[in-house]
Amino acid sequence: MSSELESRVRDEVEALHEFFVGWFTGKLPLGALEKEFLPRFDADFHLIPPTGDLLTLGELQAALHRNHAANPDLQIAIRNVTVHKVLNDIVVATYEEWQRHEPASANLNSARISTVVLDQARSLKWLHVHEAWLPEAVAAAGFDATEDQSQ
Repeated sequence: MSSELESRVRDEVEALHEFFVGWFTGKLPLGALEKEFLPRFDADFHLIPPTGDLLTLGELQAALHRNHAANPDLQIAIRNVTVHKVLNDIVVATYEEWQRHEPASANLNSARISTVVLDQARSLKWLHVHEAWLPEAVAAAGFDATEDQSQ
């Protein structure tokens, strides 16, 4: 895969998760949801979190709105961003998301692997994400969120 494309995908994944940290810690204002979050997503976006639910963009937006500033200690590190396939303008990639101080997870420290489908013709617009927990033994190893964990 093109190293330029992989770099763009990595930058986009990291930027979105920086938004999540700013949102959940309360460092971003409420208006950031409409200005910084929603424009990244296709109107038909779907998220399948590790619980297996299927969330629409509207449901995700509502959940985010309810949880603004709900976790002032949240830290997220992104690792191992890899582009696997490019089909015309569609990009399929994976990345690991390592969270520290996440009370909504079974453990305060959690790790998941995500498959993302992006449309590069529309500035890497997010079309779909499917997340799965990383094995407990891998997650138990933990991470230091202050280090650069992306590759």
